[in-house]
Amino acid sequence: MDFPKKLLERLEKREHENALRILSSPDFAVDFYSNDYIGFARSKEILEETHEFLKRKQTFVNGSTGSRLISGNHAIYDEAETFIAEFHDSESALIFNSGYDANIGFFSCVPQRSDIILYDELCHASIRDGIGLSRAKSFKFTHNDLEELEKLIEKFQSPQSDIYIVTESVFSMDGDSPNLEELCRISKKHNGLLVIDEAHALGVFGENGSGLVQQLGLQHEFFARLMTFGKGLGCHGSAILGSKKLCDYLVNFSRSFIYTTALPPHSVATILTAYKRLEASVNVYRLSQIIAHFNQEKNRLSLKPMFVYSKSAIQCAIIPGNEKVKQVADKLQQKGFGVKAILSPTVPQGQERLRICLHSYNSEEEVTDLLDYLATLVF
Repeated sequence: MDFPKKLLERLEKREHENALRILSSPDFAVDFYSNDYIGFARSKEILEETHEFLKRKQTFVNGSTGSRLISGNHAIYDEAETFIAEFHDSESALIFNSGYDANIGFFSCVPQRSDIILYDELCHASIRDGIGLSRAKSFKFTHNDLEELEKLIEKFQSPQSDIYIVTESVFSMDGDSPNLEELCRISKKHNGLLVIDEAHALGVFGENGSGLVQQLGLQHEFFARLMTFGKGLGCHGSAILGSKKLCDYLVNFSRSFIYTTALPPHSVATILTAYKRLEASVNVYRLSQIIAHFNQEKNRLSLKPMFVYSKSAIQCAIIPGNEKVKQVADKLQQKGFGVKAILSPTVPQGQERLRICLHSYNSEEEVTDLLDYLATLVF
């Protein structure tokens, strides 16, 4: 059977633009590319504690056997969701299979036909895909431009419409953050419903890595918070935090929750074990030291102008052009530095970049060596 011509043309176009994505198994001496910010994904202790937890619970099964509404709602779910809600100072928490599932599930069913969704233009693809499935009208605002956001609120505000204001606490491709205090002020002034994705803040900001929202004491200002576990927590899955009524609503109407096989007991036990480890981990503080050292070194080497402003674990150096940024990334990789090039169309054309992820297990020497070599490549 011939491959469809239209699809072949799209693949060939992507290859011509030097933007064809391929799967690889990277093996670099120094990890500056994974989302394992505090080393939980590689933690032998978490692996062993999860195993012991399952043994104590006499849970020796490989799968959940069905969706949570049929046969998959094993007892560990209730224990994990209760712990997560308390940890994040939330009335309730509902676990989803992934951050993508959570965003698709939330935005496709919560905002209604008469409602308005206002979202930051750089929100993650999963948020935009979920919004695309919603019956509500949606409008984007310029990245972190809260003045423009307020004008849009005033333009679309009406007695018939709830307005959902959507952003991220740490943006995945820039590593920067909005002014959350001002965002909360604007939302409260106009009775908006704030929704925030904290995927890249969990394990990085706040007491015990609880996130940027809690670091600022703003957790009760948000209608919904999304926590993903595949980054700082080092495992898999996600949770939506909010009121008990919100979680009840999602159980009844969120299709990505209802119509999927539940996470197996081992996955949920790993989430719970990792959360308990967060409470006693020194890795969050160690990561903050590495981030501070990185920012000091890029200033010392006069590299600051090429980097997007960030105090997070994500540091991005703008090197326009797919070919150019790939060349720089290749040279860094040849030296053993695991740094990935982010190409258009993942980011806008002209905004291609090196995305450098920092970790608690990176050393200051590794950071200095990386930036020293980067400076020789760009100057």
